[in-house]
Amino acid sequence: MTVRDIPRTPKRSVDTALLDPDSPDRQFTIGELAEAFGVTTRAIRFYEAKGLIAPPRKGKARTYSRRERARLKLIQQGKNLGFSLEEIRDWLKLYDADPNHVTQAQALIVKVDVAIDELARKRSDIERALKDLRDIRQIAVNHLKSHKV
Repeated sequence: MTVRDIPRTPKRSVDTALLDPDSPDRQFTIGELAEAFGVTTRAIRFYEAKGLIAPPRKGKARTYSRRERARLKLIQQGKNLGFSLEEIRDWLKLYDADPNHVTQAQALIVKVDVAIDELARKRSDIERALKDLRDIRQIAVNHLKSHKV
């Protein structure tokens, strides 16, 4: 038997829209999303378990649409801003409820303002601590100079 004698498997038809990255019907694998966002597949499954994303399944395999990709992007942005998973969940609910995202934008402004205030407070605390440490250091240096060590 030669290679020519082996019956060929007919080629599967592939929906090219699923491969086009700009197509609204584009489907992603969990590995593609993990790589795109620099997270592990375990993290994506964690977000799914927490109800932040809900990819449909084809058999046992998950398929991720542009919607899940967009939600994952929002989750990552929320995490980077220091929001809790509960805050991110609330934000995503607004995203789903308002197709124009006006309510989401308004809620985001409030959360961002709070985060800005918190970071400004922390920066002020850090600046005060740095000043105190520099003062203490100078006292110690002056002490050593006066005792010629």
